Amino acid sequence: MIELIVCDMAGTTVDEHADVYRALKNSVRETGAEVTSGNLQAWMGAEKREAIAALITLGGGIPDEQLVNTTFDRFRELLFSYYQQNPPVALPGVVEAFEKLSSQGIKVGLTTGFSRDVASAILSQLQWRVGEGELLDAVVTADEVGAGRPAPYMIHRVMELTGVRDVRKVIAAGDTVNDLQAGKNAGVCAVGVLTGELGRRDLEPHEHDEILDSVAQFPEFISKLELKA
Repeated sequence: MIELIVCDMAGTTVDEHADVYRALKNSVRETGAEVTSGNLQAWMGAEKREAIAALITLGGGIPDEQLVNTTFDRFRELLFSYYQQNPPVALPGVVEAFEKLSSQGIKVGLTTGFSRDVASAILSQLQWRVGEGELLDAVVTADEVGAGRPAPYMIHRVMELTGVRDVRKVIAAGDTVNDLQAGKNAGVCAVGVLTGELGRRDLEPHEHDEILDSVAQFPEFISKLELKA
């Protein structure tokens, strides 16, 4: 029986209008490095300082610590300004799916390549709370573990926080290749969703267990899994 669902935030459960990628691209370009769509796609879902360093390098720059930190601060500044202009919203059916799963005793956690301050601002905007009787059981951000995606640490940290010990009873979902790789590295069921910037053709070549249109399909998907078990 599935005990825990771990979902990415931007593009998977939250529609933030792709502003995170716009802020990432624009902040790196301000350093003088060029950002191609292919390079940006490869670093979707990753911890943002790591993504910034990689994109600066790929764009012909030299990402020393000071430049990465300055660019990260600029990324956050741009992102918050974009969010102020066009606030993030829950993707259709996500809240209802989470509530249904919770009513069935399945715990719900979120992971994100954002830092805690950015994630908290989004959760506050959505009025999504963490705790007993709330929509979410745990939220883990990339700055709270040793390495972000595709490392498995955020997923395992959610398992630790929710008391789930068996990776066979966990599903991790996300809209990027890094999300799928993190799920497989964690040893859990890795599910791709098509609510982000990538399509089925982008995700299918990478190791995964299932690709769904949306997190909203999770209750039905889990019911089918358990019928097969």
